[in-house]
Amino acid sequence: MGGMRVVTAIVAIPLVYLSVKYLNPFYFLFIVAIMVLIGQYEFYRFFYKKFNSFALLGLSLGFLLLLAFYREDGTPAAKEAVLSMVIIIALSGFLFFKKDLQDALTGVSVLVFGVLYVAWTLGHLISLRHLFNGRNLIFFILIVTWGVDTGAYYVGRLVGKHKLAPHVSPGKTIEGAIGGGISALGAALLARWWFLPELAIRNGVLIGLLLGVISQLGDLSESLLKRSAGVKDSGGVFPAHGGMLDRVDSLIFNIPAFYYYLLYVAPEMTRGPSIIW
Repeated sequence: MGGMRVVTAIVAIPLVYLSVKYLNPFYFLFIVAIMVLIGQYEFYRFFYKKFNSFALLGLSLGFLLLLAFYREDGTPAAKEAVLSMVIIIALSGFLFFKKDLQDALTGVSVLVFGVLYVAWTLGHLISLRHLFNGRNLIFFILIVTWGVDTGAYYVGRLVGKHKLAPHVSPGKTIEGAIGGGISALGAALLARWWFLPELAIRNGVLIGLLLGVISQLGDLSESLLKRSAGVKDSGGVFPAHGGMLDRVDSLIFNIPAFYYYLLYVAPEMTRGPSIIW
């Protein structure tokens, strides 16, 4: 199992690097769209055991939302307009095409939440790509998130004794969570030195600490959803890693947190070089 995790990482990491480094924003949109649509499909399988028209509607709305992220540089209100459409179309779809209305409330909630949980959060990758030095911002967030996951996994395996949230994820430990937080800080400082030397050191430290916590909340939240649905993995896209949601559960929370931190706390990073202290 451990060997397959390494093989998967060896194949996936260069592909991610090349797609971020060399693909222009239009083609990058489709890489994100593939990731989002697979993740949304896995999410809808938690509720709909068989793929149906309502899951297809959710996927279509998710892709439409990604297009709005792509167009946000020219039409700032595009995302808000699409979010309004998601609510209206979801309710209208159940109104006209659902014969048994007993589970309509649950069904609409699942459809809309699938768009918000996967497409809205991961769509911020496209927003990051639009920012100044967008490629390096994406490399930064990926390295920090991978750092959290790696630190939590190996520290938990080596010295983990005290359960963190046994009712949600029995394998997670407090020691692993602390290891993930420390490795997030180290990864943030390393990624800053490598990709974002213009990022103030204090912001690098704060971002590392912030993402070290939020990343693990994202992981636990996806475990909560899987536990509720009675499944171990969200899918089988990645050998020894599970499904797409299993791979991006930490990013789902980290990407919006990082984007809005830059926007409101370190806005100089969204426009150009800044002071390093």
